Formats: sequence, C-alpha cells, structure tokens
Amino acid sequence: MNLVFFGTPEFAVLPLKTLLDAGHEVLAVVTQPDRQSGRGRHVSASPVKIEAQRSGLKVLQPLKVRDKNFIDELRALNPSVIVVVAYGQILPSDIIGLPKFGCINIHASLLPKYRGAAPINWAIINGEKTTGITTMLMDEGMDTGPVLLQEEMEISYEDTAGTLSRKLSKVGADLIIRTLIEVKNVSITPQPQTGEATYAPLLKKTDGAVNWTRSAAEVCNFIRGMNPWPGAYGFLEGERIRILKTAPLDESGGPGVIFKASKDELIAGAGRGSVSILEIQPPGKPAMEIRAFLQGRKIKEGMRFH
Repeated sequence: MNLVFFGTPEFAVLPLKTLLDAGHEVLAVVTQPDRQSGRGRHVSASPVKIEAQRSGLKVLQPLKVRDKNFIDELRALNPSVIVVVAYGQILPSDIIGLPKFGCINIHASLLPKYRGAAPINWAIINGEKTTGITTMLMDEGMDTGPVLLQEEMEISYEDTAGTLSRKLSKVGADLIIRTLIEVKNVSITPQPQTGEATYAPLLKKTDGAVNWTRSAAEVCNFIRGMNPWPGAYGFLEGERIRILKTAPLDESGGPGVIFKASKDELIAGAGRGSVSILEIQPPGKPAMEIRAFLQGRKIKEGMRFH
C-alpha cells in the first residue's frame, strides 16, 4: 500500500522501518521541524527524520500542519492511507479525509484510557498493571476515533517510561502491519470506543518534582514514569538531584527526610512507608548507583529532600 507516514520521536522509528521492511511504499515522511536542544542549543533533527533520510525518503516538515501549501502537497502525493505515530500536532479534517483508507493512528494505550500526549508515562505513574497499543481511524478529536485493533501487554515493576516505550513501539510496529492488511482486505470493522475515557496530558520539565508526601509506592511509580524524561528530581542541600531508580519499603519516616545513610544505602521517608534510592544523577554528572554517590558526599541522617 502507498502511504504517507507522520511521526516524530524514537517511538515512531520502528513502525516506520517495519512498514518499509514489509514492502509498503512510503511516499513521504512528515515530522516536526528541527528544534534547538541541549545546553548548547544545537539544532537537531527528530529521530524519525534521521531514519527517513537514512532510508532515502522524502521528508516534509511543516511548521503548521494546517498550512494550505502543505495540504496541497499531500493531496498531490495521493496516498492510499496516512499512518500517524506520535506526530505532535492534531490533523485537520482536510488531511483526515484525504486518503482512501483514512488516517490510521498508533496510540500507546488501550483507548479510551489515556488519551493524549503522554500515555506511557501516566500509565506507570498511576500504577497500572497493563497497557497496550490501539490502532484507530482518526477523527478531529484527540484520540477519539473508532478502534481497529488492540493488543494488551503487562507493565513490569522494573519498567520505566523508557523501557516500556521501546516494548510498545515493537507491539505498535507489528500491529500496524496487521491493521493495514485487514483494512485493505476490508476484513475489519472499526468499532466505537467504549468505557470510561481517561487522559494523559503532556508533561513539562517542571512536572518532575517528587511529592514526598505520597505513599512510597506512588513515589516509586512516579519516578519510573518520569524516567528518562522529564526526569524526577528533588533538592538535597540546595542541589537539584535527579532520582532515577528506587524501591518502596515499609519502614516509616518523615516525607523526604533521610533516616538511613550508610556507605551503600540511602533511605528517605514518604507519606506512607519509605523509599530506598538506588540510582541517582547529581548536577553535571553521569547517572550512578547510590553507593558511588555516597562515596563522594557527606550525606547525614536528618537531611531532607525538598
């Protein structure tokens, strides 16, 4: 099938590669404009653009997806279907109604749960045990279109937003291939979403502050859901410390207060229970296990994460 692919982050790269490997003709790849990033504010291309250029594909980067010239260019390509994976802008009706088989979105949740921009993060933050992938026919709403296929998967206690994203990207890549076969063969009937809708709003860098008054389990889920981005953090002795890996404990202590600091163990209290901090990243330093962090610091019991 000939198609246009819309996508931006790393999550969308494997679906693009899988479509190419399956023999689909990708007429063009649409991705977000290059952005400044990092401390040096260097201009960098999206992971999808890098992969598209590696594969010799035509790349389009409209500033606004509603731009008339861009829509005219899409129309001239005349795709049979448009595949959308975490693109970053809501498509207008002029694009949704353009291809013969519609616009098909790969969404990283079991819709209608976790509609929105950060479904993987919020599923972990909220302590969900399962999540999955939905392929759906897009409409003008935010992840409100009818469902084509769904596949469920478990969330491991060890999963972070990063590891779960990689797993779900593989599931999404496989599911879009099945979806396109069934759509082309007219062997699938889109079904309206059923059940209570929940939402997964976009996360900002400032959202990573740990609320130590929550239970130990909730604090640990939050830290997993914020890893690798936007990153969970607390202030210790005036330093903004990223907290990468933790484990909940039953022992009690004041919220954020360190009540155990030995050569290889750092435990802080929570609203209920406590949190053993296993991996940490000080400012300007690489991530390190807590033992390495403690060797170079005079961390004392009674200090507090703010």
